[in-house]
This record gives sequence, structure tokens and C-alpha cells, in this order.
Amino acid sequence: MFLKTLSGRFLILTVVFVMIAEVLIFVPSVARFREDYLLSRLERAQIAALSQIAADDMVSPELEAELLKNAEVFNVVLRRDEARQLVLSSPIPGPIEATFDLREPSAWVLMRDAMARLADPGDQVIRVIGEPMREAGLLIEVTMESGKLRAAMIDYGLRILLLSAVISAVTAGLLFLAVRTFLVMPIRRVVDAMQSYAEAPEDARRIIEPTASVQELREAEDALRTMQTQLTGSLRQKERLAQMGQAIAKISHDLRNILSSTQLFADRMETSQDPAVRRVAPKLLASVGRAVNLCEATMAFGKAEEPPPALARVPIARIVDDVFESERLAIGDADVSLAEDVPASMVVRADPEQLYRVLLNLVRNARQAIVASGRGGEIAVRAEEDDRAWLITVADTGPGLPPKAREHLFQPFAGGTRKDGSGLGLAIAAELVRGHGGRLNLLRSDESGTEFEVRLPKSVVAQAEAAE
Repeated sequence: MFLKTLSGRFLILTVVFVMIAEVLIFVPSVARFREDYLLSRLERAQIAALSQIAADDMVSPELEAELLKNAEVFNVVLRRDEARQLVLSSPIPGPIEATFDLREPSAWVLMRDAMARLADPGDQVIRVIGEPMREAGLLIEVTMESGKLRAAMIDYGLRILLLSAVISAVTAGLLFLAVRTFLVMPIRRVVDAMQSYAEAPEDARRIIEPTASVQELREAEDALRTMQTQLTGSLRQKERLAQMGQAIAKISHDLRNILSSTQLFADRMETSQDPAVRRVAPKLLASVGRAVNLCEATMAFGKAEEPPPALARVPIARIVDDVFESERLAIGDADVSLAEDVPASMVVRADPEQLYRVLLNLVRNARQAIVASGRGGEIAVRAEEDDRAWLITVADTGPGLPPKAREHLFQPFAGGTRKDGSGLGLAIAAELVRGHGGRLNLLRSDESGTEFEVRLPKSVVAQAEAAE
């Protein structure tokens, strides 16, 4: 669980990165230590050789052995005035395996030789060549064993690794505390504020108050506060609209009942013998009928209880036939013809009842527009499909939509196509199509007529693209 937190992962990464840095430092450090070790042996050997020279070769064998032991070498060769002289010597336990020249070594040579020494556990005799200190000669060379050199290098390397581990732990601990203080805790506060706000988004007291001192976190808090403020305002507005909608629905219910009674009385007025009353009665009945229809449409839209579509595979031709059969009764003697171009074998995946309502709304609007124009016309329904969607178009030869209707086409109470219309039909139809993941589009509307397209996607991917 700890490794899944930001501070935990930051702690582990810090330790790893510091150790990697120390490993990169380890190789040149060990190479430098080896060089200093060998130079110190050359320095000791030079001091021992100068002691022998100062005594004019009168040093006893015992003292010579002690000088070589202190210098940790087997023999010392000193070149002075172009003469190579074996100053101190002792028996060598084996042949010389390698020679190392420390006069002007490159960094690469030093690191290569150091790593080779660490990798070779054998105790060998090696020759080391260097320059005497304080210009005491031209060259000095010694022979020595490599076992003590390797042991010293290993001891030095372990101390470096131990120190690296301590530095890593201390650095990681300090960075862990810093991350928790300056990043994790402020982020945790933002998360807590989001969770608290999600419990009651309508409560303005739960909107976050920006306090972060880090600029990036302060910007995140400011953005969150702006979003929460806007969302709270939208929720309050929608709540008021919902309450208003419920009130309107109740008023519409009672008003519908009153208007229904009024319509009954108006029906009786048609039997009156008074010519003036009989002349006014049809207009009164039409006005009352429009008011009743508006109340019913408002109640249906205000319920907002439209169930999700029950998808099934249904022949589109059957739904179109049902719509046409219903509309023929309403057409009566009007000069309106119905035409369809729907393949009999074409099957769509949709809610048959909701799709019927969508097409009925479109065909009814087209019929009412043609009748209101005072001239004849035709309503044509065409269906086709491609690899992504089923396409159903409803076209008419009516007068076209007025500019205001096109501007607010799918908005309830604002996109009515007729003077006495409410605009709820198209709004409900568009909502039902969206419930299928599709889209209701206006393809054209001009003096030659109007054409709508119902696009129903065939797959979930198509639905997601249609919603974009």
C-alpha cells in the first residue's frame, strides 16, 4: 500500500537514484584510491632508498629488510644521472605478472586497471613505475604484491557504499518529509475537498478555499473553486427550474380539466340557433383545443420520466406504415400525399414505441405545415443504412421553417414551427433519438420544403462518436 502512494514512490526513487549516482562515482573513486595507494608505496620506497644511499651502502641486511617491510615492497630501483641502480632488494616470491606506469596515466587506464584488480582475487607480484618526489631522480620502480592492494581497495569500496547508503537514506528521508509537506498534504486537502463537495454539491459552504503556497497547486485549487461555484449555481438553477416545472405541470393539469369542461359547453354552442353564436363557436372550439393540447404537451414534457429505450430488432417499414395509417385519418380531405422508400427487409435496433413517436412527430409537423400553407404537398419517408448507422429521412414540400424556429429548433417552448405550436414535439423527438445514442438533424429547410434526418448508430463506438 505504501508503494502506491506518491510519497512512497518518491522515497524509493530517491534511494535508487542516489545509489545510481554513487555507483557512477564509485569507479573513479576506487581508481583514484588505487593510484594514491601505489604512489604512497613509491614514496615510502624512495625514502628507504635515500636512507640506503645516505648510509653509503653500509646498511645491514637486517635494516634493509626492515626498510623494505615498512615500504611493503620487495625491491627498489632508482635511476639517477642516467644510471639505473638497484638500491634495496629482497627475494621475490614469484615472477612479475604486470607492470604499471604511474608517470602520466590517463583516467581510462586508471579505471580499467582498478576494475581488473578488483576482479582478480589472486595475489601476484607487480612492478610499479613512477617519478621520484622532489626531483630526487629520474625514475623509481618497485616490485610488490597485489593482495594487500586489492584488500585495501575492497575495504575502501565498502566504506564508500556504506556512506552512500547513509547519504541515500538521509536524503530520501528529508525528501520524503518535504514531499509530504509541500505536495502530498496539499493534494490530500484538494482530494478531501472534492470528496466533501461531492457529498452535497448544492452546499456552497463546501466549495474549496484556495490556500496552497505552491503556484501549481494554487492554480489547481482556483480552477476547482471556479468549477464548483459554476456547478453549484447550475444545480440551484436546475432545482428552481424543476420546481417551476412541477408547479406548471400542476397548473396545466387543473387548467386542462377546466378547459375540457369549457370545450363541452362550446360543443353545445354549435347547436344554438343564433347565427352569431354559431359563427363564433368553431373559433372558440379551436382555441380551447389548442389550449388543451398545450397543457397536455407541457405535462408530458415536464414529467421528465422518459424511460430508457428497450432496444429490439424491428422492421422500419412496419413503423412507417403505422405512422402513415395514423396520419391518413388526420389528413382527411386535405391535399397531402404520403410516400415511402423503405426497404421491406431493413431491420433497425431501436425501441419501436419511441421510434414510432419520433417519426409521428416529424410526419405530423410536416402535415400541419403543408395544411397551414393552404396548398397541397407531399411527405416522403426514406430509409437507408451504411456500415455505421441507420439513416431515416422525413422530407416534405411545405413552406419551410421560419428563421426563429430554425434558431431554436430543438428547444422546448422556443422552437415551435407553427404560430400556435409549443415546440415540444421536436424537443421530445430529439431527446428520444439521443437516448438511442443517435442524433436528429435538420438537413435543409427552404421554400421547397424541409428535411429531417434520424441517425441511429449500429454500435457503441458509433454512439460515442455521434454524441461528440
